[in-house]
Amino acid sequence: MIQLVRPTEAMKEQAIEFRQEFFEHGEFVINGSELFDKTEDYIEWCRSIDANTKEETVNPNWVITDTFFAVDDQDRIVGIIDLRHTLNDFLKDLGHCGYSVRPSERRKGFATEMLRQLLEVAKKAGMNELYLSGEKKNEPSVKTITRNGGVYERSFEIDGEQADIYRIALSE
Repeated sequence: MIQLVRPTEAMKEQAIEFRQEFFEHGEFVINGSELFDKTEDYIEWCRSIDANTKEETVNPNWVITDTFFAVDDQDRIVGIIDLRHTLNDFLKDLGHCGYSVRPSERRKGFATEMLRQLLEVAKKAGMNELYLSGEKKNEPSVKTITRNGGVYERSFEIDGEQADIYRIALSE
């Protein structure tokens, strides 16, 4: 159905079109995109996310992170997801993972499958658990998390919105 692939410079045109679809729908934040929604230079963004995969080159203000596009069987980017290997003070309420599905591809199970595949990546990285956050009003995201084993841990407020933290235990 989909596979997670690391963004490459060769994907530039398709990636820009993916981002533009969010903007055309009035969505200017693309969760899980490692600031792809804020960059003007796709090639520089690719270099930045590549640097953030290694301890030696990770941005000192960030944490080691793997970012993936979710690509369907027609090689179309349908989503984006990231895995943050550790949590710093800024991320403690945001969690180990963020994800977004392009507006035209929502309600098709892509987010659930993206997260399922990312849990395998996290296991291979030696992680034992993931914490994910979701705004209470974002029912599709909450369902994605709970379908993947997420258990409610606590609530918090971010930008005036109520949100919850869920924990997913990674077992062999």
